[in-house]
Amino acid sequence: MSTAVVVGSGPNGLSAAIVLAQAGLDVTVVEAAETIGGGTRTEQLTRPGLLHDVCSAAHPTAQVSPYFRSLPLADHGLRWAHAEVEAVHLLDGGRAGVLHRDLEATAAGMGPDADRWRRLFGPLVGREDRIAEDVLGPILGVPSHPTDLVRFAPRAVLPVSVLTRRWRSDEARSLMAAFAAHPVTPLDRPTTGGIAMLFGMLGHAGGWPVAVGGSAAITTALAGVLGDLGGRIETGHRVRSLPDADLVLFDTDPAEAIAVAGSRVSGHVRRALSRWKHGPAAFKVDLAVDGGIPWTHPDARRAGTLHLGGTFEQVHAAEVAVQAGRMPERPFVLLCQQYLADPSRSVGDLHPVWAYAHVPYGWTGDATEAVLAQIERFAPGARERIVDVAVRTPADLAADNPNYVGGDITGGASTVVQTVLRPRPGLDPYRLGPGLWLCSSSTPPGGGVHGMAGFHAATRAVRSLR
Repeated sequence: MSTAVVVGSGPNGLSAAIVLAQAGLDVTVVEAAETIGGGTRTEQLTRPGLLHDVCSAAHPTAQVSPYFRSLPLADHGLRWAHAEVEAVHLLDGGRAGVLHRDLEATAAGMGPDADRWRRLFGPLVGREDRIAEDVLGPILGVPSHPTDLVRFAPRAVLPVSVLTRRWRSDEARSLMAAFAAHPVTPLDRPTTGGIAMLFGMLGHAGGWPVAVGGSAAITTALAGVLGDLGGRIETGHRVRSLPDADLVLFDTDPAEAIAVAGSRVSGHVRRALSRWKHGPAAFKVDLAVDGGIPWTHPDARRAGTLHLGGTFEQVHAAEVAVQAGRMPERPFVLLCQQYLADPSRSVGDLHPVWAYAHVPYGWTGDATEAVLAQIERFAPGARERIVDVAVRTPADLAADNPNYVGGDITGGASTVVQTVLRPRPGLDPYRLGPGLWLCSSSTPPGGGVHGMAGFHAATRAVRSLR
């Protein structure tokens, strides 16, 4: 029997291990931490009993992931839940752009841009499964559903600033800005239009759900499937030399994979990966809030995901600053109220609130006050309800998960080159050398909880044995 070792137990590593086990290989996953899951974990970070997601929170790509949908994850306890409102981007003056799963309900709140919203997303809804199958894979490849992809791709390559240049309402423009800002990038860069379209399409298709019990439930389900197939998981073991196996897959940062693989990686691959660039960082703030946050906008009190950043121009200015290494006074903040969909995360009227701000790569300052100020901006009186705060700086994130180099939780800078040619130019971007493969979020399709990088890398690895 052929053997395989997967280094790292994030959702991509576990997905890769399942593919290998399904193919009949003897599979071992090796994890440096004592707990599996990478960024897909849940802990009690503030008060006892309050469940906070360590990194990943809302999961639009997980629910539509072709590979996740092929697995019996529900048999291992995974259940999805939705808040009444999928997402809200808050504006000053009590206004907001509101994303509902219902396309018409969303368009109705876009004022003069209602028809533009319908024309952009209407042709995509109902085709999201086929579009996702092509989008969640290497860009340089033959699409499986070209007819459906053509509805998406031509505008997807545009900057979101160009895609929305004729839009007139702050509600519509700011919500698109928030979608596009998720990978931490200025809004005038090519392909940001595609990011915004993807998040909007998924919001109208399956929504932005949370995993009941916390994001760790995704990890538990994946590990359960792997266990049923005979795969093993070892924790508390940092891999420092190349394991003795027919296949070794790395759910790690490219530099970590190169360091372990050593001379087994050719010179040209090593040089290409050495040019990999990391993006800006996250500064995470978890709150224990008595009675929830008193948002000015009523839909924000019902929303699972909130964006705190103001107008399109304000979001763009904040993203430009962090890309340039400057900390903005008003950073873009992503905030989740998972307890609205999953009350099991709360203790009585004490609720966990998850938030992070975009900050410069490797930033060493304290953004706690900036995050709280953005919350207070749209929810006066919120500070009075906060009873506990837990902070993770970029350095803390990197110490907790070595893949988060400099606090970059996205797997690498979202430049045009790294979006199209991640992690390096080549017909097989996952291959490092004979028997060696990279399967982390630094490979296509990039960050997010969907397991598709692991699926694609492992599928190619299995073929190499035949």
